[in-house]
Amino acid sequence: MKAAYECLGRLDDVLRRAGELQARTIIFDVEPLVASWDTSQRALDEGLARVLRRTSAVPGLQVVCFSTNSVRRPSAINGGSGPRAIYLASARKPIRTAPYREFPRPGFVVGDQVATDGVLAWRLGYGFLHYQPSHAQVPAGPRLLGYCGQLIRPLLFTPEQDRQR
Repeated sequence: MKAAYECLGRLDDVLRRAGELQARTIIFDVEPLVASWDTSQRALDEGLARVLRRTSAVPGLQVVCFSTNSVRRPSAINGGSGPRAIYLASARKPIRTAPYREFPRPGFVVGDQVATDGVLAWRLGYGFLHYQPSHAQVPAGPRLLGYCGQLIRPLLFTPEQDRQR
């Protein structure tokens, strides 16, 4: 079965759409939405705090998970009075799904790569909110992975034009 797919370019759009879709869980890919590739510890910590502040305004949201295939970890993760916050480093997306299985539904994965984040969403039965900022300077590795994702997207997701409003 194909999953829902939407392409969005800003965090505001992602959070607005998650609220409209009554998300109970959002899984965020860390790079580049939370912190860009190869940035400092401070950039990661500030990015997490920014996203957590913003997600606390999404009605009904219960879990915010930050997931990255890299080894980088935050100094601390504090969701405050908002949704429960979880951080998964070395997540092995999309192969490993066990850490996400008990999250409340409906859920959405937000990420820049169909081949990792999108496949994870599809395997979990979640929607995929494809984050594609127009201003990003994408390194060669993620850019190449993005081309691979373009090839598999039609196999996993309903056509983009059917999902846009």
